[in-house]
Amino acid sequence: MNFEAIIGLEIHVEMKTKSKMFSLAPINFGEEPNTEVTLLDLAFPGTMPRVNKEAVKNAIRVCNALHMNIDHELWFDRKNYFYSDLPKGYQITQQKRPIGSEGYLEIEVDGKKKKLEIERLHMEEDTCMQHHFSDYTLLDYNRAGIPLIEIVSKPVMRSGEEARKYVEKIREIVTFSNVSDGKMEEGSLRCDVNISIRPYGSDKFGTKVEVKNLNSISNIEKAIDFEIKRQSRLLLLGQEIQQETRRFDESKKETVLMRVKTDAVDYKYFTEPNIPPIKIDDEFIKDAIDTCPELYDSKLNRYLNDYKINDVDAKILLNSVEFADYFDKVASFSNSYQNIANFLISIVQRYLNKENISIKDFKVEPKYIAELVELLKSKQINSTQGNEIFNELCVSNRSPKEIQKEKGFILMNDDSKIREIVKEIIASDPSIAENFKAGKTRSQGFVMGQLMKKTGGKVDPAKANKIIVEELLK
Repeated sequence: MNFEAIIGLEIHVEMKTKSKMFSLAPINFGEEPNTEVTLLDLAFPGTMPRVNKEAVKNAIRVCNALHMNIDHELWFDRKNYFYSDLPKGYQITQQKRPIGSEGYLEIEVDGKKKKLEIERLHMEEDTCMQHHFSDYTLLDYNRAGIPLIEIVSKPVMRSGEEARKYVEKIREIVTFSNVSDGKMEEGSLRCDVNISIRPYGSDKFGTKVEVKNLNSISNIEKAIDFEIKRQSRLLLLGQEIQQETRRFDESKKETVLMRVKTDAVDYKYFTEPNIPPIKIDDEFIKDAIDTCPELYDSKLNRYLNDYKINDVDAKILLNSVEFADYFDKVASFSNSYQNIANFLISIVQRYLNKENISIKDFKVEPKYIAELVELLKSKQINSTQGNEIFNELCVSNRSPKEIQKEKGFILMNDDSKIREIVKEIIASDPSIAENFKAGKTRSQGFVMGQLMKKTGGKVDPAKANKIIVEELLK
């Protein structure tokens, strides 16, 4: 018997706001424990929450990117439960009226587009972080109250691949909109998967299993694929699937049991009494959408259709928001878009890898990269000179033309002069031409080496090679 997987995802996204969802405590990742807190974060009696305006804007931007209906009133609810990571004994969330509802995004699977429906997007606050040791647990309240959006899909995915591509698209949206850094390894984007299976043709859902806290996009796909096989094997053996919460063991590449679910938890939701409903006017929503940074799909379309960059290079540029932003800054000084892309992907990326830094730490001004690319494109310098100028540029961050002038990098562009020197080199040893005609191409390289030596490397290699071949064949 063949089975069909029914998959739904819940994605928690930490927002990149300066302060927390309901307090003025700052947000800085990696600070000393319990230093980024206010009395509200510690649940002191008498403290009152206030809604973070920027967090609301961020939520609206993601709702718009996901084609959602946006609620023009903000309502918050209390989700009541007692756990050590929840200071107040309740979490402020949006249960009854999420800010966004009934959206979708499109992914491509096997060359075909598939629309994946999204049920809701709501805002809430994060819990504090627990650090477990052998016989005790420490609590860090720095994370308590950080603004979150939770994006809940409908159970419309059918494979690990679809789920992976869905999360990749969500991550693109939240990172390029500057809502979140999307770093799963730091917990900025966390994913829970709900998965069940049923025989093909059945319209009934099977018993749902939840896999919690998946910390990488590849692990999401692996966990789902494993669960499909595990649940299928149980049913084929005539065994029942239990409603469980599981986690993914990365070393074993399989899901393992955390706890068995019995009854659904009653969180006793009720409307948050300390935050009255907040009306959002059309102008506020329009401004949030209009001021949203350019999203991945829009940038890709611009790179491919307006800038005529090839598909592979365009997607490499878009591997990170910061790299794409740097490319755009360079492109504002030059319209040699493909040449700029080539230079950034090869020369600049090689430098970043060598220095073990990101493009954010790259100190060279974009206008100087554009200037260097134009020098190379117009063949005022050759690639060897270009590399030398780039190395100096990384140290001094000044005009490539200034460096070119200092070093005396002026290419010999007179074909007749280059040809004259090539003739002299060939004439100095008759065996050079004979060896070349006999198929020994090393003689061509020898002539090139001698030419570079005689001219101090001030010849364009492409032009020189053409002349060398012509003279060797005479």
